Formats: sequence, C-alpha cells, structure tokens
Amino acid sequence: MRLILYIRKARITHDNKNSKIMKKYFLFLLLLIAAFALMASCGGNKKATNNWLAEDDVKVAIDETFALIMQEEVETFGMMHPEAGMKPVYCSEDSALRLLLADSLRCCVVTRKLLPNELEIIKAHTLGAKQSLIATDAVALIVNKNCPDSLITLDEIKQIVTGKITKWEQLENSSRKGTLNLVFDHSGSSTVRFMKDSLCAGRDITGNVFASDSGTNRSVIEMVQRDPDIIGVVGTNWLKEGVDSVLTSFKNLPVSVMKVSRKSGKEACYVRPFQYYIATADYPLLRSVYVINTDPRTNSLLKLFYYFLKGQKGQTIICNNSQLLPITPVQVKSVRTVD
Repeated sequence: MRLILYIRKARITHDNKNSKIMKKYFLFLLLLIAAFALMASCGGNKKATNNWLAEDDVKVAIDETFALIMQEEVETFGMMHPEAGMKPVYCSEDSALRLLLADSLRCCVVTRKLLPNELEIIKAHTLGAKQSLIATDAVALIVNKNCPDSLITLDEIKQIVTGKITKWEQLENSSRKGTLNLVFDHSGSSTVRFMKDSLCAGRDITGNVFASDSGTNRSVIEMVQRDPDIIGVVGTNWLKEGVDSVLTSFKNLPVSVMKVSRKSGKEACYVRPFQYYIATADYPLLRSVYVINTDPRTNSLLKLFYYFLKGQKGQTIICNNSQLLPITPVQVKSVRTVD
C-alpha cells in the first residue's frame, strides 16, 4: 500500500512539474508574441509620425525667392486649420523639384511646370501631378544707392549674361567705369534658370557672374549695399521685406531698383517692376509662379493647401501683401510718376 501511494505521489509530482514547465513555456510564448506586437506597434507609430502622408502633415518645398509671401500663406492656412502640421521647406527651385521627383514630399511652389520626363518620373511613383498658375513674378535688377546709373535695356542685360558686356562704360546710359559684376542668389535658383532660358537660349550664363555669399535673395541685397560695382538680380517681392503693403515707390529702399526697357533708343520705355507694370506687361522680365501637387488623396490638408493658394483667400494675400500679380482679376495700385 505504501509503495502504491508512493508511486501515485511520484506521478502527481511528475505531472505537476510538467504542468509548471508547460505553463512557463506558454507564458514565454505569450510574452514573446506581446513583445513582437509592441515592436510592430512602435515601428508603425514611428513610420506614421515621420511619414509626410500623415493626415495633418502639410510639407511643401518652396522656392526661396517667394519665401516672404509664402510664409504669410502658410501662417494664414495654419490659422484656418489649427490641426495642420505646417512644414515649409525653403530652398532653391532645383532642390524643390528634386524633393518632389524623389517623392520626399508632394507639393512645391516653383516658377515652371514639370517637363515631360519629370512627369514620367511622377507616374513611376504611381502618382499624378496637378499644376496650377498662382501668380506672375518679376525679376528685379538692383544697384548700390550711390550708383547713379539706373537705366538698362533688355538687350544690354542679354549681353551681360552672355559675357559681351563686362564693364560699366559699355552700357548706353552709364556714367561709371570699371568692372561690372552680376550677382545671383544661387547657381540652382529659379532666377538663374529664368535668365538662361529667356536671354541665353538655354545656354550657361557667362561673364562676370557670381552667386551670393549665402545663396539667398537677402544676401544679394546685402552685397549690393556694400559694393557699388554690383548689379544684383532678385525676385521682386524681396524688395518689400519688412513692409506689409504693396510698394508703390522704391525710394525708401536700402538699394536702388533699375528701370528696364524692352526696346532701346527713341522707342525705349523704362519702367521698374511695380505690380502695376507687371499687370500691363510693360516690365519685360516676367515669369510665372506655379503650385504643383502630387498627393493622390482627395481631402487631405496638403491638397486643401493647394486649392487654398488658387482660391480667393490665397490670391487676396498675393495681391495685397506682395509685389507679385495674382491670377485672379484684381485692381492693382497705381505707381507714383516720380518713380
């Protein structure tokens, strides 16, 4: 009897040990599954946080030429949509387009539409591209306040960027002598590309041409303030930095804005890049501004920002707070005849 009891007790003990082992093994499996689930969850959350496709993410690459006016657009849209995570990326036009084509973001503000081969790249991402004109901009030429020369023709500008004019005395209306230097913001900027396409037939700019110290329109203005031998090339809206309203006079600026004529000689008509002369097309150095969106979602905040720039609110901001001309019909402010 004692032997039988001992055997039964041994079996029970053995069974208990097996049960405990199974329980430990089962618990280990549960913990392992939970750990994998937690890792997947954390990884998923991280991806969603960093992913510009997050519902409230508005990441836009913006040509630095339009930084001043686009910052106002971004801030206004952000106030209208507090849930929006506004993430403007101010860079050269070349960089903005590279970001779009790499699918690193899906909205940009630049001065040209996508080329056919670029549209194919967008299509390879299984995306489409919406492209809309939102404004007309002017390229301004600026000189030092102490420089008496303020008149230049379109043909003279062409000869400067093709290396045929390298000295001040070669200009028809110049009283200065010495080397003439032309300064742009950045080698990959929309301003450089505009001059190449419109005046150099797509060929590289040559002559005494330089990029600014820090690759921005602001640095071009600063260089012109220091050096009377420089003609600076900037987007016209940078002339009103620190001013809330549209400028109807350039007299109080830290630099002088040159008058440009499409023709020369007796037919010359010199004007500055006021919004009024952009509207009448009397100012010759004009270019278009586009917003491009490749977001496939219908009602995302990123898509809403695209329509906001085209809509009444976005266009009103361009009209009233910049030197650019909006695409919607507006009554522009006249300019002072003394300018």
